[in-house]
Formats: sequence, C-alpha cells, structure tokens
Amino acid sequence: MKFTAMRKILDLIYHYSGALAGLCTLAVFGVVVAQVVGRELGYLVPGADNLASWFCAAAAFLAMAHTFQQGEMVQVGLLVEQLSEAKRKWFEGGALCMALAFSIYVSHSATMYARVSYLTNELPQSGTLALPLWIPQSTFALGSALLAVALLDNLIQLLRGAVPAYRLAAQANAEQARGGEGM
Repeated sequence: MKFTAMRKILDLIYHYSGALAGLCTLAVFGVVVAQVVGRELGYLVPGADNLASWFCAAAAFLAMAHTFQQGEMVQVGLLVEQLSEAKRKWFEGGALCMALAFSIYVSHSATMYARVSYLTNELPQSGTLALPLWIPQSTFALGSALLAVALLDNLIQLLRGAVPAYRLAAQANAEQARGGEGM
C-alpha cells in the first residue's frame, strides 16, 4: 500500500514538472511576442532577452523527468531489443545507474551554483532586469534533481522485477503509433 501512495505522489510530481515546463514554454512565447510588438510600437521590453533565455532553460530542465517517465527520451533501443531479458535487465540497470550518478552530479553542481548566487546576491551582468540569478538557476537544479528521482524510481522498479515506467510508456507510444498508421 505504501508503494501505491508513493507511486501516485511521484507521478503527480512528474506530471506537474512537465506542466510547469509547458507554462515556461508559453512564457517564452509571451516574452517574444511582447518584444516583437514592443519593437513595432517603439518600446523596448526591459530584460526580455534574459527572461526568454531563463524560461527556455527552465522549460528544458523541468521537462526532463516527465519526458523520461513518458518514454520519450532517446534510448538505444536497437541494441537493447537484441538482448535476452536477463541481459537487458543488467544493461538497463547499468545504464540507469550511470545516468543516475551523472544526474546526481549535475543536480548537486547546479544546487551549489544557485546557492553561491543566493549567498552573494548575484545579479545578471547584462540586461536591465535586476532579478537575482539564483531564481532562474534554481529551475536547473530542480529539474536535474527531479530527473535523478525519476531515474532512481525506475531503477528501483527494475530491481523489484517490474517493468520500468519509461519502458511501459515507450511500448504504449509505439503501439499507439502503429495503430495510427492506417489512418
């Protein structure tokens, strides 16, 4: 029963991180439209370049865990599909461990980077927007931490003998694509 509640919580976290990434993408669109309209009207939108780049980076990093859970990240399927189930499990476990180690490293580094920016009250060197840099940097740290959680989640599923969520989602996506070919 504990795993079911944890599963629901993790799935909600992945879902909302994907939704937040979508909102960041919409924010990029809004900033760019405001900048284009502003130029036509002779008004320069202050900090538009900074905002667009920060929202773009936030969208990319906040989407990683959700994208991974949905089976949409690039995989080495041609190689893995040729392996027996036992070898596949070992290969996937090793790949998940390496990806987890790397994502933990990236998450830790991004967190320390944002922390230093917070402690020193670092501001952007260019642009007219005086937003503390730790705010946009924290989305990088959060997104990479959520990816680490998703990788660990799937590694635990694999070690428990279950099919990892990313593989189930990728299989469902492939089935859906095959079903839509005749349309």
